[in-house]
Amino acid sequence: MNSTPDTLLRESFLASDSTRGSTRGTESTDSTDTGSGRERVRTIWLSDLHLGTKGCRAESLIAFLKHHDCDTLYLVGDIVDGWRLQSRIYWPQSHTNVIRRVLTKAKRGTRIVVVTGNHDEFLRRYTDLELGNISVRDEAEHRTADGRRLLVIHGDQYDGVVQAHRWLAFLGDRGYALLLVLNRWFNRFRERFGYGYWSLSAQVKQKVKGAVNFIFEFENAVAWDCRRRGFRGVVCGHIHHAEIREVQDITYHNCGDWVESCTALVEHFDGRIELRQWMQVDHATDRDAGAIGE
Repeated sequence: MNSTPDTLLRESFLASDSTRGSTRGTESTDSTDTGSGRERVRTIWLSDLHLGTKGCRAESLIAFLKHHDCDTLYLVGDIVDGWRLQSRIYWPQSHTNVIRRVLTKAKRGTRIVVVTGNHDEFLRRYTDLELGNISVRDEAEHRTADGRRLLVIHGDQYDGVVQAHRWLAFLGDRGYALLLVLNRWFNRFRERFGYGYWSLSAQVKQKVKGAVNFIFEFENAVAWDCRRRGFRGVVCGHIHHAEIREVQDITYHNCGDWVESCTALVEHFDGRIELRQWMQVDHATDRDAGAIGE
């Protein structure tokens, strides 16, 4: 098959209505229920969807997007996994439906900012492209409702492995992919016996000392650069570890991913930012909570 990440995206875009000519919705003063079972917030950040891989939890993501409306949606890198698609094409209908859902939001007035990552680096040739309410950026600046300047960036720029040793990054990606395959079979077995979802790969990352040290060093590198550039905080992805915490007087926000954690960051109309987990996994009871984690 001669399909490429570019052609797959183009076909998905053509399958949807045009996003041009849309009008921006009226901004509310607080997070509200729209009356149709959906919640409206000021901003949503999503990262590491990895469309084009079997690990992507597209159906859960579609449900999340249906439940939430926002003025601005940031897609913070690794939205499409171009690395995987170069070696093997995997693109089910649910992955096209994710793109259609995003385009529908753009048509209805949501501003969509696509921030490029290392797995979808083919998009970097389109940096600064504007298509109606959709823009492509290598990084972006977000101003919260309470006036704070946040840097929005995928985060691979701070990963020395990706930048200096690309071959090692690919090797690590293959190992992670193998863990996800084992994870799927492991959870099918658990489901037969009535147990909920349990992330094997997440547990490995939490237990391996090297991975913990890498996360610590990554967070400090991001915070140092933000402070140097005068930002109050950062929103990033890349390491698949959702978190909000203070690092070197910088508010560090990581979106997590839609392979393991199914997490997103949302900003309310007062500027407050919270981390939400659409499918909450309780490791203590091994039961899937199946709800939004507040």
